Amino acid sequence: MPNKSHPDHRAVPPLKYLGGYPPNLLAQVQGLIDQGKLAEVLAQRYPDQHEVRTDKALYDYVGELKSRYMRNADQINKVAYDAKLKVITHALGTHTAVSRVQGGKLKAKREIRVASLFKEAPAAFLRMIVVHELAHLKEKAHDKPFYQLCMHMEPNYHQYEFDLRLYLTVLDLPQA
Repeated sequence: MPNKSHPDHRAVPPLKYLGGYPPNLLAQVQGLIDQGKLAEVLAQRYPDQHEVRTDKALYDYVGELKSRYMRNADQINKVAYDAKLKVITHALGTHTAVSRVQGGKLKAKREIRVASLFKEAPAAFLRMIVVHELAHLKEKAHDKPFYQLCMHMEPNYHQYEFDLRLYLTVLDLPQA
């Protein structure tokens, strides 16, 4: 247990990204935080960074995954990193469909936005969030068919999602 009167004490935020997980798992995570090892464990598990740094590169990356796994899904008109996502909506990615009348026809424009923090995140986490947003093209709700589609596109989806939650926890920790 941290000594609050010790001058080097830094307040550790609650495990807000890990709600719903079993207490024994939360205790393991808290133990890694208390030992100052959570970031190190994640860095060892996910050493690979990605090169998808621009909106154009992200559009191409999303397009490749879509053409590989979801050829029949609606066309995506725009894909972009969004610096405001986590701050404003507490979301890491969004998908939208905007309908407009063009030449007497109703046209739907689909967009995917990914939180800018994924520019620097491990490659697996970018893949996880893109798979998640692509799955919403077919499945609107976070239900069994949605997660089955996520697992079809990324068999390690659930592990990546959990580890992304750990990564977000690390980003919230006070810096030494």
